[in-house]
Amino acid sequence: MEELPGGLTNINLHVVTDDGQDLVVRWARGDAELLGIDRVAEHDNTAAAFRAGVGAEVVEFRPDLSMMVITFLKGKALVDADFGDGDVLRRSADAVRRLHAGPRFTGDFDMFARQAGYLEIVREHGMRLPQGYADHAAAWDDVRRALAAAPRPTVPCNNDLLAANYIDDGVQVWLIDYEYSGNNDACFELGNSTTECNFSEDQVDAWCEAYFGDPTPADRARVRVQALCSQYGWSLWGFIQEASSPIDYDFHSWGMERYEKAAATFRGGGLPRLLEQVVS
Repeated sequence: MEELPGGLTNINLHVVTDDGQDLVVRWARGDAELLGIDRVAEHDNTAAAFRAGVGAEVVEFRPDLSMMVITFLKGKALVDADFGDGDVLRRSADAVRRLHAGPRFTGDFDMFARQAGYLEIVREHGMRLPQGYADHAAAWDDVRRALAAAPRPTVPCNNDLLAANYIDDGVQVWLIDYEYSGNNDACFELGNSTTECNFSEDQVDAWCEAYFGDPTPADRARVRVQALCSQYGWSLWGFIQEASSPIDYDFHSWGMERYEKAAATFRGGGLPRLLEQVVS
């Protein structure tokens, strides 16, 4: 048994049993209610991702112990720099596309609702919030209206695809960690990865092409706008974790990194044009 690196709400243990089973035990830590994590939905959606051919198999689910046991996926957990390899990027986009084409998930995910809920928790508990966060409320509402004006069907999404949640075995990429999974706009999934993995503008375009094949201007704009939604909404997760998590980690810096990306987009002058393209 050995502890696996990463995991900001779980301790993950790689376990090889005497009878040869190769497993990961995920032990949940932190306040699931504050973070909006539904452990039953996480289990259901992990199982659905396995059926879609892109995730690990669930071996046992023990909510009474805050534990889930899944099969160990052999491969490399990616880092941001790996997406500079075009083959890795294309395999990753293929995995995301196959997840989105798989069985519907339990529950829906809406970053606008989640951001509102997180903000209420932050204020209710007196948690630290960066100065100026609320100054972008009007622009945030503009983003919400633009996306709602051109709605797209929802698909099963992981919603938290940072680099380490892509496992590459050299033939295909697998996707792990379904704590925040739910049916959502595919472009949120794509945009979330572009910001979590620190894609360059050229990589964002290559990512869109790998996923869509022949992306429209609206596709490209929607991915970039949803990256902003990921930054502004998930930043609050970091501030909640800063105040509530038992894990020794600099969650404030994690939240500030995402907030500062969002604030730069809100202030940058290019957002109105992106929103026009989203609805075009």
